[in-house]
Order: sequence, then structure tokens, then C-alpha cells
Amino acid sequence: MRKWTGIAVGVNLLLGIPGVVPVWLIWYFATNGPLASLGWTQREPTENDGILPMLLIGVPVLTVSALLWVLANWPVRRRTTLSWWRYAPAALLVTLIPTFTLMIIL
Repeated sequence: MRKWTGIAVGVNLLLGIPGVVPVWLIWYFATNGPLASLGWTQREPTENDGILPMLLIGVPVLTVSALLWVLANWPVRRRTTLSWWRYAPAALLVTLIPTFTLMIIL
């Protein structure tokens, strides 16, 4: 049990390193789209391409990242005693540690 918990943390930390890119894409889209429309943020002044580039780049990157995360975590989760509904949020938080670290550093 402890061995698989350590493996789960390691797998998700490693997935979090390239996972910085999809998190950044989501933030970039949100700040230049819906949040800017609500007046909560300011749009990037040079961002005038519309939504098509974000769809062409963002959707494939997010889809591949989500599939890799699920496929990597599925066999590890089955070897732990946690249900998917308890394992997935914990694994997602561990995956976000590299992103939070970069936010703090930069």
C-alpha cells in the first residue's frame, strides 16, 4: 500500500512537469476570453486572433494531456485501496505542484 502511494505521488509529480503547458493554455484562454468579458482581467493587447488558434492548439494539447494523465493513473489507482473519486482529486493536486511551484518562483 505505501509503495503504491509513493509511486502514485511520483507518477503525478512527473506528469505535472509537462502539465504546466495545459494549465498555462487554460489560464491564457480564460484571461483573454471569459474573464476579460466579465471585466475581471484585461485582455492581452496584441491578442486579436480570435478563438480559432486556441482551438487548433489548445484542444489537442488538453486532450492528449488528459488522456495521458488518466492512462498513467488508472493502473496505479487500481493497486491502491482508494476509490477513483478519492484518488483522482488527490492525484490532480499532486500533478499541479510543479505549476504552483513555478507560480511562486516566477
